Amino acid sequence: MRIKELHLWDLSAGAAVALQKELAGQVELAAFCRPVRIVAGLDCALSRDRRRIAAVAVVMRLPALELVEQQEAVMAVSFPYVPGLLSFREAPVCLEAMRKLSTQPDAVLVDGQGIAHPRRLGLACHLGLFLDCPTIGCAKSRLIGTFQEPPQEKGCFTPLMDKSEQVGAVVRTKHHVKPLFVSPGHKISPAEAIAIVLQCCTRYRLPEPTRLAHHLVGRLKHFL
Repeated sequence: MRIKELHLWDLSAGAAVALQKELAGQVELAAFCRPVRIVAGLDCALSRDRRRIAAVAVVMRLPALELVEQQEAVMAVSFPYVPGLLSFREAPVCLEAMRKLSTQPDAVLVDGQGIAHPRRLGLACHLGLFLDCPTIGCAKSRLIGTFQEPPQEKGCFTPLMDKSEQVGAVVRTKHHVKPLFVSPGHKISPAEAIAIVLQCCTRYRLPEPTRLAHHLVGRLKHFL
């Protein structure tokens, strides 16, 4: 998969914050407006010694969620843990896994935040700018914002608000199970982000592409 080279990764925390603010202005939340048939899922994990980081990218075909391809990458950790700057730690290895794909996905689901981020540049946004394709943040926990609990039935959702701005949705992907925090990353509308996540959910809480990526990267990290 072809990837744009937007910037270098050897940055201080201060420079990274400044770059986030600049890149946030390039994020597009326009409607995708075409059928999504091929979906990729991305997840990453630290090694037990926390010196290396692994990522797995899987590609699935809708509507059957048939596995088309999977790739993995491992790198040395090159950026410290800083709240709000997670993408500078995780994006390089995620991009390396995506670079190995021979299949071009219509959309990419990312285990992380989209615009539901203090500077509106979560991991899904950052990756979306490099990948130049629709990306969706599908996080298991909230980073910012307030919300009302959605009804317990699968498919129900409520807005995730940061003051007066809606930055995502709190989506129930399985009956009577904790919701997910879904936010658009790049080149997709909030409504389409929710619809694609729900389309990728079967009997589990996580959508299948990120669920499988999570399982595979969890297994991979035990060998690092």
